[in-house]
Amino acid sequence: MAGEYDLVIVGSGTAAMVAAMRVSEEGWRVAVADFRPFGGTCALRGCDPKKMLVGGAEALDHVRRMHGRGVVGETAIDWPGLMAFKRSFTDPVPENHLQRYAAKGIDTFHGQARFVDHTRIAIGAETLTFRHALLACGAEPIPLGIQGEQHLMTNEGFLGLESLPHRIVLVGGGYIAAEFSHIAARAGSQVIVLQHAERMLKAFDPDLVGWLMEKFTALGIEVHTGTKVGAVERTNEGFKVHASSAQGPMSFDADLVVHAAGRAPALASLDLEAAGVAVANGRIQLNEYLQSMSNPAIYAAGDAAQVGPPLTPVSSHDAKVVAANMLKGNQRRPDYRGVPSVAFTIPPIAMVGLSEAEARKQGLKFRVKSQKVPDWFTARQAAEPTYGFKVLVDEATDRILGAHLVGPHVDEVINLFALAIRHDLTAADLKRTIFAYPTGASDVGYML
Repeated sequence: MAGEYDLVIVGSGTAAMVAAMRVSEEGWRVAVADFRPFGGTCALRGCDPKKMLVGGAEALDHVRRMHGRGVVGETAIDWPGLMAFKRSFTDPVPENHLQRYAAKGIDTFHGQARFVDHTRIAIGAETLTFRHALLACGAEPIPLGIQGEQHLMTNEGFLGLESLPHRIVLVGGGYIAAEFSHIAARAGSQVIVLQHAERMLKAFDPDLVGWLMEKFTALGIEVHTGTKVGAVERTNEGFKVHASSAQGPMSFDADLVVHAAGRAPALASLDLEAAGVAVANGRIQLNEYLQSMSNPAIYAAGDAAQVGPPLTPVSSHDAKVVAANMLKGNQRRPDYRGVPSVAFTIPPIAMVGLSEAEARKQGLKFRVKSQKVPDWFTARQAAEPTYGFKVLVDEATDRILGAHLVGPHVDEVINLFALAIRHDLTAADLKRTIFAYPTGASDVGYML
């Protein structure tokens, strides 16, 4: 039903759920709107379904690594079966979200959101008046501005494939390209990655990325860095991707071309100008409280705000900050210290805190311990030779400045370093901790 609301939320992902529940508990009348099925990117089109596919690829990879080490027999990925497993998680999400909202008396609307003015927003044919609005509408693939761009499939499309094409080209070299290439290659596809930068996974430590790239090579993933894609052409056999590098023009044949070149806040359809919301370089202009600097009734969180790292836990954190500020006045600022990030390649690569380059740029005095350690038990037990670390410790305070890991279990172990950074634990504190053995965490003391 249309009417007046204390809070209207655009988007239905993690930030929307957290903020809606918090303010509704204080008696606020809340509406949540989305033109897509309720649940948001992470649960439906991003990290969760991706991790379901990674689980199958990990199981296959472990079996293959253990061949000759007591494990026999061939195994393979049944792509339709793996996708059915993924859907067992994603299919119930929208209805579960709607039920949770209904149980709290939160109204839900399906339709495209568009601001009418500073205090009204249209959701399809309905118009809602709000005291506050929260933009939690996530992100979308950035336009590439190339000929034939319409032929590229997004990450959402890839995660919904009923069958996996034989020849796949990924345009871009970040998280999506790295993770999808590892899944597809293990499922039997020929994979090519075209990255405009000089290396993949630019957010991660270059030394550790170099160690991980050995895995790409072993999988037969063809990676071309320093390569700019200029056009995608449809052919009788599929597609031809035209690109160029310092070596000259090149082309690649594909059955599927995937957009993996970055995402930006999904703001284009909102008509923010009508609401007096200032935008610069594709981002909402926000103050330190995640509030619009030009319309104080409107806040943003998560990927729509893009103030902190584009990660689901950050969306949840932002929503808690925004909810507190709307309820009690602007008092809380987001705190992104010690936010870990993981690319779920196989094995994964993880980071938290400062990179070595960032620490040097800040003029900090620190010690670095870095080593590739395929002979450690954690690597040998998993028959996974790609294992290494780089840890930065402040010389004066003994606090962890940054940790960078690649190898088995590092997607879990990185959280210990995140805990240390966020709560000012020292390297000595971690060394004194008694971890279960043998586990990935039991290696932490040797990394310091």
